[in-house]
Amino acid sequence: MDKVQQDQPFEFNSCTTVFENLLKKEKGPETTMMFEYKKKHPCLVDNDQLPLIDLSSFTGVGSSTILEKERCKRQIIEASKGWGFFQVVNHGISNELLKKLNAEQMKLFRQPYDKKSSSNSFLSNTYRSGTPTPRNQFSWSEAFHIPLSDIRSGNPQNPNNNNNTLRSTIDEFAGTLSELALKIAQVLAENVGSDSKGLAGYFAENCSEETCYLRLNRYPPCPISSGQVFGLMPHTDSDFLTILYQDQVGGLQLLKDGRWVTVKPNPQYLIINIGDLFQAWSNDLYKSVEHRVMTNNKFERFSAAYFLCPSHDTVIRSKGGPPLYKRFSFGEFREQVQEDVRKLGRKVGLSRFLL
Repeated sequence: MDKVQQDQPFEFNSCTTVFENLLKKEKGPETTMMFEYKKKHPCLVDNDQLPLIDLSSFTGVGSSTILEKERCKRQIIEASKGWGFFQVVNHGISNELLKKLNAEQMKLFRQPYDKKSSSNSFLSNTYRSGTPTPRNQFSWSEAFHIPLSDIRSGNPQNPNNNNNTLRSTIDEFAGTLSELALKIAQVLAENVGSDSKGLAGYFAENCSEETCYLRLNRYPPCPISSGQVFGLMPHTDSDFLTILYQDQVGGLQLLKDGRWVTVKPNPQYLIINIGDLFQAWSNDLYKSVEHRVMTNNKFERFSAAYFLCPSHDTVIRSKGGPPLYKRFSFGEFREQVQEDVRKLGRKVGLSRFLL
């Protein structure tokens, strides 16, 4: 594959610019970002086993007893409280669909840069490379951010358009993840506060095809040594929860007890993590955990993430005790995050909304 043609944002000149910044060969606050980050977060990496939960009793894969269903729910709750991350198996998505999704992603991202960045199909205006934020937030990746409503409704396509297969594949994938996300959210909601049964419908009411989205990711091989630049900058997710499918290459790490934990990849598993909104909504019962993606100098990595998000006017109120956070809408939260990134070069997040 001709990487200069295919990966314009990551061609050699771009690599050199980023590398020079990291080595402080240019002046300015953005050049010290990585070094300041390493001072605050020592690069200590563990390989602790991320909780693995069998969802067969939860998704209807096989027969199960009431006791098994309750045990599954308890595992989801405990993992969300203790880790903020967990893996699931028997999640209801076939291996055939996951393999098909991976193959479709490869075809999509390996198109010439000018073609994939200016698509006139349902992917129109969804392509991103690096990051739209300041250079001190540069991530060695490219992605398509696709609202579910665009996948399912968009304009009729030419039957000879190769994107038809991609569209049907991600429609099936995203549809299953949407159902799974709402089921997980309901389990977590039922554990919060005395009015939990009524709260469980909150997510189905406020999170729709217009507000949730799928992100298809590609992390190209990076000639800069791992640790000098990230595939995805350390961050927390600004949603209720995220469901991730990743290939076998690996690179995902999460921060637990001051140490980075490497998530060993398994293409048959899905990874679920709590977002900022669920942490605030649950009054810190569940944890939105910082995570990152490391680069690889030999192999490209593909992943697909589903984000459970509410409408912009949805108000987040802390449940289950004296509130730790003031009320805020999802729109207000996003605006604050964007303002902080623009002014400070980084996301501040939930601490802005503490009482």
